[in-house]
Amino acid sequence: MRALVFPGQGSQFPGMGMDLYEAGGLAREWFDEANRILGFSITEIMFAGTEDSLRATNVAQPAIFLHAVIAAQIAGEKEVSAVAGHSLGEFSALVANQCLSFDDALRLVQTRANAMQKACEAIPGTMAAVLGLEDAKVEEVCAGITQDIVVPANYNCPGQLVISGSEAGIEEACIRLKEAGAKRALRLNVAGAFHSPLMEPARLELKAAIDQTNFKMPTLPVYQNVTAKPHLHPDEIRENLVNQLTGAVRWTQTVQQMKADGIVEYVEMGPGQVLTGLIRKITL
Repeated sequence: MRALVFPGQGSQFPGMGMDLYEAGGLAREWFDEANRILGFSITEIMFAGTEDSLRATNVAQPAIFLHAVIAAQIAGEKEVSAVAGHSLGEFSALVANQCLSFDDALRLVQTRANAMQKACEAIPGTMAAVLGLEDAKVEEVCAGITQDIVVPANYNCPGQLVISGSEAGIEEACIRLKEAGAKRALRLNVAGAFHSPLMEPARLELKAAIDQTNFKMPTLPVYQNVTAKPHLHPDEIRENLVNQLTGAVRWTQTVQQMKADGIVEYVEMGPGQVLTGLIRKITL
């Protein structure tokens, strides 16, 4: 059994998507349509922009989404049993399994990116990568910090967990995690506290947009981040997409569940091969 997997924010790179655009056909139509929907030339930034210009949340998220869904369309993979995406990648996965139209998904991605950016500016926060410590211990340390917000945010693979929260909370957590035996507890260069309660304003804004969007019955199950389980019902998919903004990305648990359900091959669609590397570590 085979699954298509789609990456999240951070996988962007200068020049991304140019080869897909040059292939012409539907790929070029979707790129041109994206420029119209977004109200700016994202193709110009993707093809000729700098790393800094691609790092902005309102650019990075639609750029990665575009690259991923177009790559999947061109590849035309057959005999696929399921789809999954890491954070932002869930929206690409929902186009691949025909739960969302390309246009609707792109509009939701733009809403999500703008809402997250506003939440970052309104309530400062950050994230940190924790290496070489068991998930349970990281969870215990986070739960022990009660004066600030600190939560597990991305369960990327065994021994690699990202935490998210207030700046003071993350600073305190990094100290305690190193004392607990973490090989590294390193603050990340990110705009805010993604996948934490500090994203609540963004969650509410995204929910309003999702409530107005048509979700069809998908052709394949999507394994979603907040539950790490397969879903086919549009109402469940909607709810999980909304809760993802303030909930953890359970990628380790998702891949473990896919493996238990018989998935043996994972095809990454989009820029980079980050998920391929994580999956290899999870399924060893």
